[in-house]
Amino acid sequence: MKIATAYTRLYIVLLMSVFILGGCSSTSNTSSPRQTVQLKNGWKFSKGQNENAWQTGFNDSGWEAVTVPHDWAIYGPFDKKWDMQSVAITQNGETEATEKTGRTGALPHIGTGWYRKTFTLPEFKAGKKALLVFEGAMSEPQVYLNGKKVGEWAYGYAYFYIDITKDLKPGQQNVLAVQLSNKEFSSRWYPGAGLYRKVNIIIKNEESFEQWSTYITTPTIASNAATINIKTTATGNGIFLDTKILDATGKVVATHTSDAIGNSFEQNIVVPEPNLWSPETPYLYTAVTQLYAGGVLKDEETTKFGIREIKYEAGSGFSLNGKVTKFKGVCLHHDLGPLGAAVNKAALRRQMQILKDLGCNAIRSSHNMPSMEQLELADEMGFMFLAESFDEWAKPKVENGYNRFFAEYAEKDVVNLVRATRNHPCIVMWSAGNEVPDQYGAEGLKRAKFLQDIFHREDPTRPVTVGMDQVQNTMESGFGALLDIPGLNYRLPLYEEAHKAFPQGFILGSETASTISSRGIYKFPVVKAKDKKYDDNQTSSYDLEACNWSNVPDDDFVLQDDKDWVIGEFVWTGFDYLGEPTPYDERWPSRSSYFGIADLAGIPKDRFYLYRSRWNTKDETLHLLPHWNWEGREGQTTPVFVYTNYDSAELFINGKSQGIQKKSKVTPQNRYRLMWMDTKYEPGTVKVVAFDKDGKAVAEKEVKTAGTPHHLVLNPDRETLTANGEDLCFVTVSVVDKDGIPCPTATNRLNFKVTGAGTYRAACNGDATSLEIFHEPTMKLFSGKLVVLVQSADKAGVIQLEITGDGLEKGVLNLDSEK
Repeated sequence: MKIATAYTRLYIVLLMSVFILGGCSSTSNTSSPRQTVQLKNGWKFSKGQNENAWQTGFNDSGWEAVTVPHDWAIYGPFDKKWDMQSVAITQNGETEATEKTGRTGALPHIGTGWYRKTFTLPEFKAGKKALLVFEGAMSEPQVYLNGKKVGEWAYGYAYFYIDITKDLKPGQQNVLAVQLSNKEFSSRWYPGAGLYRKVNIIIKNEESFEQWSTYITTPTIASNAATINIKTTATGNGIFLDTKILDATGKVVATHTSDAIGNSFEQNIVVPEPNLWSPETPYLYTAVTQLYAGGVLKDEETTKFGIREIKYEAGSGFSLNGKVTKFKGVCLHHDLGPLGAAVNKAALRRQMQILKDLGCNAIRSSHNMPSMEQLELADEMGFMFLAESFDEWAKPKVENGYNRFFAEYAEKDVVNLVRATRNHPCIVMWSAGNEVPDQYGAEGLKRAKFLQDIFHREDPTRPVTVGMDQVQNTMESGFGALLDIPGLNYRLPLYEEAHKAFPQGFILGSETASTISSRGIYKFPVVKAKDKKYDDNQTSSYDLEACNWSNVPDDDFVLQDDKDWVIGEFVWTGFDYLGEPTPYDERWPSRSSYFGIADLAGIPKDRFYLYRSRWNTKDETLHLLPHWNWEGREGQTTPVFVYTNYDSAELFINGKSQGIQKKSKVTPQNRYRLMWMDTKYEPGTVKVVAFDKDGKAVAEKEVKTAGTPHHLVLNPDRETLTANGEDLCFVTVSVVDKDGIPCPTATNRLNFKVTGAGTYRAACNGDATSLEIFHEPTMKLFSGKLVVLVQSADKAGVIQLEITGDGLEKGVLNLDSEK
């Protein structure tokens, strides 16, 4: 099998000035005939049934004022009653139903909510067209404008738009009302609730580009030139298209003008000496496409795009721009920890900066359509992307899941996914589903072909995969052979057999590991274990514990390193997420996952450095665990692990050598970790000295026993924010003793106060068992740390964060916020 594509990415980035109109954020270029108005401020929200809320004259004065994106459920409180259910999780190999709690985050997402917004649009005049665009609405939105139902959708993760030209009142007040409903038993994780992604109105002329019609590929790429093929459709008579291509400095490098064939355009534009897009060099060009009718400019899109070539071939696997590349990827759910599902670009950027340091080069949006912001950042920062669509087809995993909508909506949802995002260079493959029960049987095979054919029709340049967990069945039924890329979720013992059975010549680890750990928590004795549970509902950060159906990272590393036909992996998961508290979904309290390489607050766990030692080939990794505060364990065996990209190291406890360890292939763990299994605890200093391949000492790291908590250390991820009312600074707060040594077991309660040109937004400590509300200005430390989120206001100035705690010297941090 060979799939070769040369591809560019185009997304509409209306590079325009911003101004506020009646609570609407409007983007416009003074010379552009198109405006995009973001409906951000001035919304009213109410939870519960409001039968007349769709009416124009409905009194919403008592409703809560909110901004959109908004997640109504993240404000809590946590309570097991919200998602109590009796169910057998078949994906985990369960055959008998048991009582589960926390499966969807133990937050109040179930029920109905209403959003209303009153606005005027001076930009909208007679002869204009208006589209109302939703980038995600959780869920089953019913949309009303000026007392009339104008549209509806079903899937909460889908992008969709409604033509409101005939229902929008020019020069007058308009009332938009949106009803959202989340049924119980409709998700396997925390879905969020509400208008959690952007809502925009696009205003344009009748003669204009059709929504999401522009499609760009690069049929030929060479070192001296790349051919860019642009296809698009537009409305209007006597129209022609003028396109300019700009490089990253703003210099025009190519132009083209062409007439329409009917209402369609196709252009082939040569870009000389192209700079190619890759994770290492995410170079983006800019295209300005202008639609003219009768010599008058009627529509314009200012866009960014990248040029790159992908191939999937038997034997060599995946290559990007001619270089064989393995996916070092993570799976990400869509929630942003303490922010819930409400999308925030600063939060996404921080996540992806952490992943860059990890050495990660790819992201899988599991198990749903990604946000536009996430894709824009992936293009800009350099991440390959596996864009997923569904967690269910026609057969249910949960009673009220997508199975209710599959027959009516599946094609529409895939079409919108592909057309809205197919021009992103980061996307290198599509996923039609994850662990769907339809993996076997004739009907399942038909559905797989049905969906794959839609992806191919809408975008013939990228392959399609499905994350398969019923691997034996897919080998027997032909399901796996049908797919462009056979994706295996776990099932390591079946990799060899699947490779022989499937004709493609390669295997993707579409979901791997599912190792479980709690940051800073260590359990004894240190042994590999599956489904291990402890009285405190935590898991051990020695990174040797997994579920009955999963494995530890080293087992995947062996296949990734030794088998050329394994083209990479997507680890479950990059960050902890709300819901799915395996292995404690039958015990309370536990309301978020333990799978993350980083915790729910975005603080790296020990496992982060195990992956980093293998994935990040540019920077040194030398990480020592566990912490060294073990009062009561004096003289007891307390193993020490080192995660490093060096092959050998010597360990010292209070200056006494514990011997040299070298990586070997005796076991997967010996191959990728340095482990001293017999060390005894005594207070003091643990030091590791790493050696290069010549035996020369080149790096060292120490961990010391800490004294009593004394003061706070505040470490912001950035010191300057944008004064736009939504930018965020993530401040990692640690407690240290009087000598500045971190206190790894501290659980002090802290209080937060923000003054000046910003506000307190939330806090998170990464503890899956904590029932503290994220948005209250107080929280306990977990394993000596937590993260505070500070949000900018609309005005520029200084923001001050003050943190206090009993018995601790307070911490103060000043941040700048600029327009």
